[in-house]
Amino acid sequence: MRVVFAGTPEPAVGSLQALLESDRHEVVGVISRPDAAAGRGRKVSRSPVAQLADDNNIPVITPRRLADPDAVDQLRVWAPECIPVVAYGGLVPASLLDLPTHGWVNLHFSLLPAWRGAAPVQAAIAAGDEVTGASTFRIEAGLDTGPIFGVVTERIRPTDTAGDLLGRLSETGAGLLVSTIDGLEDGALIAVPQPTDGISTAPKITIDDARIRWDLPAHLVDRHIRAMTPAPGPWTNLGDLRVKVAQISIVKEAEERPAAGELLVTKKALMVGTQTDPIRLDVVQPQGKKAMAGADWARGARLTNGQALS
Repeated sequence: MRVVFAGTPEPAVGSLQALLESDRHEVVGVISRPDAAAGRGRKVSRSPVAQLADDNNIPVITPRRLADPDAVDQLRVWAPECIPVVAYGGLVPASLLDLPTHGWVNLHFSLLPAWRGAAPVQAAIAAGDEVTGASTFRIEAGLDTGPIFGVVTERIRPTDTAGDLLGRLSETGAGLLVSTIDGLEDGALIAVPQPTDGISTAPKITIDDARIRWDLPAHLVDRHIRAMTPAPGPWTNLGDLRVKVAQISIVKEAEERPAAGELLVTKKALMVGTQTDPIRLDVVQPQGKKAMAGADWARGARLTNGQALS
């Protein structure tokens, strides 16, 4: 089958690679988001998906909007039978939905209709879900509302960060996407409407959303920190200093229990109070510095008991 792949970040790379390795399908083009500045040096670079396409001599377009006339013209030239989509990051205009014979097929990292939206993996961890997965569905006008072709499930581990979970889902999801395209080519796959119950949403996460609330119970703080790791990165303030929190442990047997947000400094550890159990700050990254052990930061910054994070 002739396919045009639409995707942008690292989690979409495995799906494009799987399609390139398939002996049944021909990737005739790739759509990705425009090159963007990244990293400390803010160097403009290709998206991971565009870079993989470049490496395999696959033509790439990077329109600001899919409705741009040049993009539409190129899609018509490529004449895809199907357009698989993985974390592309842009809206598909209704006028283009019927352009490929088998439509636009999205790989979404949740068990739909749960966690429709831009941040399903983060939402599942933050909510304390025990099981999640990935779904393939046909894109229609609504947000992640189209009929489902197939699903795979994945258990959420107690220590999973969003990065950990998304890495596993990217691998299993790539296989699901290829098998979905196989089934569409064979004519053996029928899309099933999504259930009308169990709907939840996962909107795009902002940097402000990643701020840690120490007045919550420790288990909710833990979920939030894991859900925001690695991006956009959970953070808190010590006065005017912003501090990213990279790794924590809940201290259930703590003898001392500081108030929510207050620091407890010992010779070997740096802890902070929550509504319930204190949390040990195992790895932190103060603004302008590299990641370090919390205890090392406490010594170097001469932190004292009673100082508060907010």
